[in-house]
Amino acid sequence: MSVQDDKTTVSDGILLSDAAAAKVKALLEQEGRDDLALRVAVQPGGCSGLRYQLFFDERSLDGDVLKDFDGVKVVTDRMSAPYLGGASIDFVDTIEKQGFTIDNPNATGSCACGDSFN
Repeated sequence: MSVQDDKTTVSDGILLSDAAAAKVKALLEQEGRDDLALRVAVQPGGCSGLRYQLFFDERSLDGDVLKDFDGVKVVTDRMSAPYLGGASIDFVDTIEKQGFTIDNPNATGSCACGDSFN
C-alpha cells in the first residue's frame, strides 16, 4: 500500500522523498538509461559495523524487494531489506552539503561520517 502527499511517497520498506526521486530521475536521464533501478544495500564495513551502498543496477536478484516511486524503481536485496525497513532517503543540495541522506530508524548508532551505522 502506498500513500502520497506533497513531500514524500510512503510505502512499507524504504521511503523516498520527492527531492530524492527527482534527483534519481535526473541522473538516469543524464545516463540515457531507463532500465536501471536505484539499488540500496547494506554491507559489512564502515566505522560503525555496517555501511550503506546506493548505486544504479540493471540486475534483478532472487528475493529483491522492488518499490516504485513515481517511475523511480528502488531495489533492495533480501538480506538488506530488514535493516532498511522504514528508512527514508532524501537528497539535500545546500552550500554546506550535497548528496543523498538516509534516516534509518533501525540504526542504534552511527558514526560522524553518516555513511556507517550499527
